[in-house]
Amino acid sequence: MKIVIAVVFVGILVALALAGQAMRQDGRDGKPKTNRMAHALAWRIGLSVALFLFVLVAYKLGWIQPGGLPVPTR
Repeated sequence: MKIVIAVVFVGILVALALAGQAMRQDGRDGKPKTNRMAHALAWRIGLSVALFLFVLVAYKLGWIQPGGLPVPTR
């Protein structure tokens, strides 16, 4: 479970880095602007939503349990 979440999180970071690179490079040296940044950000949003839904479904199915910090009782 941790591996799936880590892989998707790395994918989100890669998409964000690709969007930043596209923002830096597109439209320079007389080249026309492309939609690379928009596509990379769309992938990032899609992966983020998919990760959120995956965590919700995994919790509902009992694959993951909340760990949290223990609450002290008085």
